[in-house]
Amino acid sequence: MSDRFQRSRILALPTVLFADASEDYRSMARDALLEGRNVTDMRTVGDGNALLAYLQRAGATEGAVTPLPSLIVVDADLPGTPPGKEAVAALKNDPKTKRIPVVVLGAEEDPAKIASWYDVGANTYIVKPVTFLALVRLMKVFTAYWLETAELPPGQAA
Repeated sequence: MSDRFQRSRILALPTVLFADASEDYRSMARDALLEGRNVTDMRTVGDGNALLAYLQRAGATEGAVTPLPSLIVVDADLPGTPPGKEAVAALKNDPKTKRIPVVVLGAEEDPAKIASWYDVGANTYIVKPVTFLALVRLMKVFTAYWLETAELPPGQAA
């Protein structure tokens, strides 16, 4: 890996877009990201409409104020018009956003309901942590995997 490439990866922090209706949970997720010393830029939204609106604004210009995320985390019960599952289906049908990995956090353990998330394009479904320590561990694991280990498509890399 060239020094120039390494510098560009260090200077451009990957963006995680975290979508959850609970302001308290969004705040806890931000704190968990910091606690785990994950080097990322975290943006948050509270419903499916805000998620899609963010993605429509993102990356419109070079050095955009609204960066296109490298990873999207969605609460399985995300409300809105559209709700979370429909929002994920929409972003997976948009050429600009279809390759962004989507992690779904939910309380559901019913295989059919979990499968329905994969059917709309989610990349993984994880049972939502309820304690801060569990969320810190989870944020470390999935940011390490999706932002440092996985080879993402060109233009999508962290």
